[in-house]
Amino acid sequence: MKCVDDFRLKLGQHELVPIMIGGMGVDISTSALALEAARLGGVGHISDAMVTTISDRRYETRFVKDKLKQYKANVPNADKSAVKFDLGHIEEATRLHVSRTMEAKRGSGLVFINCMEKLTMNAPRETLKMRLTAALDAGIDGITLAAGLHLGSFGLIEDHPRFRDAKLGIIVSSLRALQLFLRKNGRTNRLPDYVVIEGPLAGGHLGFGMDWAQYDLATIVAEIRAWLAVEKLAIPLIPAGGIFTGSDATAFLEHGAGAVQVATRFTVTDECGLPEKVKQEYFKASEDDIEVNGISPTGYPMRMLKGSPGINAGTHPNCESFGYLLDANGKCAYIDAYNREVAAHPGEKKVVVRDKTCLCTHMRQFDIWTCGQYTYRLKDTTLKTADGSYQMLTAAQVFQDYQFSKDGKIALPA
Repeated sequence: MKCVDDFRLKLGQHELVPIMIGGMGVDISTSALALEAARLGGVGHISDAMVTTISDRRYETRFVKDKLKQYKANVPNADKSAVKFDLGHIEEATRLHVSRTMEAKRGSGLVFINCMEKLTMNAPRETLKMRLTAALDAGIDGITLAAGLHLGSFGLIEDHPRFRDAKLGIIVSSLRALQLFLRKNGRTNRLPDYVVIEGPLAGGHLGFGMDWAQYDLATIVAEIRAWLAVEKLAIPLIPAGGIFTGSDATAFLEHGAGAVQVATRFTVTDECGLPEKVKQEYFKASEDDIEVNGISPTGYPMRMLKGSPGINAGTHPNCESFGYLLDANGKCAYIDAYNREVAAHPGEKKVVVRDKTCLCTHMRQFDIWTCGQYTYRLKDTTLKTADGSYQMLTAAQVFQDYQFSKDGKIALPA
C-alpha cells in the first residue's frame, strides 16, 4: 500500500513532496507555516490578503493608520469612491512580507503567495498588478491566482523578467473556469505551471453557488484531466478541499494528481496565525456548527463556523482604514447593506446587518471563522487535556502525517 511519500510533484527542475498548504488570509497562513512546509520539502503559501495590515502587524509599518488619517474626513460619507490605496504602500508592504519570508527560507521546498483577484481595492487592475509585480520582485518562488477568474492576470506581468521563471498557477472549481483562463491568457504563450482544483468541501470562499453539495471534487478532477489529455496539455493538477488524511491524498495521487492542497488540519497548528482561543473553537466544532452562507460582500458563498462573531455584526464600514473590497467605483455590498439598516432603524446606536458582513474588519480581527467542511474532525487528530482544551499540533506533525500515513489513520501527538 502506497503513501504520499511514494510520489513527487515535478515543477520544472524541482521535485517536491506533493503536499501544498493552501494560502489562508488574513495572515492565517503565516510565513512560519509556509516556511515549515518548504523546510519539509513541500510547498507552503503566504497570502497577500490585506497585505498592508499584515505589514503593520509584522513589520511595524503604519500604512493603515496613514490611510485612515488621510481619509478620516470621509468616514461619515456613504460614497467611498475617493478612498484610494497608495500603490507605493502596496508595493512596499508586499516586498516586506515576501522578502522577509524568502530570506528565512530553508530546505528544498518552495514558498508561493496566494493572490486574490476579488481584493479589488478601489482600483482592481492597478492594485493587482502592483501586488503581483512586487511579489516577483521580492523573490517569491511562485504565485497562485485565487478568488476570481484572473482572465487578464498573466497580461499584467508578461513583461516582468521573472514571468517565465517563477511558478504561476490558478485555482479553479470547474473545467469551464480553466478553459476561460487558458483562452484569455493564451496570447502570452505561457501555460500555468499547475492548476489547483478546489472542490465544494473547501474552506472560505467557494467557487460554487449555494448548490455546492451537488458537486464532487473527484468528478471535477477527472473531467479536467480528460480534457487536458485530449488537448495534449501536461499541467499538474492539484485537488483541494476535503482531503483530510494521507490516504485521501494518496487516492488522488494514484489517479494522476500532481499533488494535493490541504489547509484545514493546519489551522490548529502552532505556526498558524489564528489566535489560540479561535483554534480551540475549531477543535470543539461539531458538524452542525459549520455552514455555507452568503454574507461575504464578494458575492461568493463562504464556509465558516456559525459562531463566528462577525456574523450579524453591524460594524460601521471601515473603508477609510481598510477598503480592500471596494470595487472600481468605490462600492461594496456591505456598505449598501449597512446604510439600508441605518435608514430602517433611525436613532439606534447599533444596527444588525444579517445578509452581509464587513469582511475586511472581521477577517483582520479573526472574527470570521472560515473553515473546511471536515473541521469537526479536528478533535480526532489530537488529545484532550485535563482542563478540557485540546493539545495544539505542530505543522511538522500534520505535514508528516499526511506524508507517511496509510489505511486512513491519523497519528495522534505523543
